[in-house]
Amino acid sequence: MGKDVIIACDFKNAADTLAFLDSFSGKKPFLKIGMELFYAEGPAIVRTLKERGHKIFLDLKLHDIPNTVKKAMASLSALDVDLVNLHASGTIPMMKAALEGLLRPDGSRPLLIAVTQLTSTDQDTMERDLLIEKPIDEVVLHYAENAKQAGLDGVVCSPLESGKVHARCGKAFLTVTPGIRFSDGERGDQKRVTTPEDAKKLGSDYIVVGRPITAAQDPVAAYERCLAEFVD
Repeated sequence: MGKDVIIACDFKNAADTLAFLDSFSGKKPFLKIGMELFYAEGPAIVRTLKERGHKIFLDLKLHDIPNTVKKAMASLSALDVDLVNLHASGTIPMMKAALEGLLRPDGSRPLLIAVTQLTSTDQDTMERDLLIEKPIDEVVLHYAENAKQAGLDGVVCSPLESGKVHARCGKAFLTVTPGIRFSDGERGDQKRVTTPEDAKKLGSDYIVVGRPITAAQDPVAAYERCLAEFVD
């Protein structure tokens, strides 16, 4: 898969999600289903959107003991999703177990990526709340190296860190980057952010964009603006 824009469908239910997507006539954007929507609608929303022809990033950020994560990933893989994630802080054994769970009978599996540090986290909150005193870039790169060692396909990180991750883990190691805002938009609760154009320059493989598209007056135009800045 090449560079792409993933729309974060952070809606409260299926009706709102489908109403939003109905405006994208003829277009099948890559979609992220996160906790809010999945917990409200369950696996049915994944099946519905796959039937409509969308690629799906299932963003549930699993973090548990290895055996539990392995079994959970087997259930998620059966939904025919394209991309799933977990927390790198769950350790290498957990990440390896997740890969085992994702493997389907035909030998295929979704791509698996690990969350390094959330883009709502900065150095101060990491030190104060998590008692991690290393520089945040160093923490992100260490988690990325652990994910690669476990056999994962890439990580979720800030666009500000994507180039450093590629330098450390190789160009084929994917960087999926939220924290995207237009130059004339608001940051909201995000702290480590860039524009789509800057994310492209920094080396992001995928950008995940929520409110700048979903809350726009013209979501289709906002999506096309992201594509123009990031992919074209």
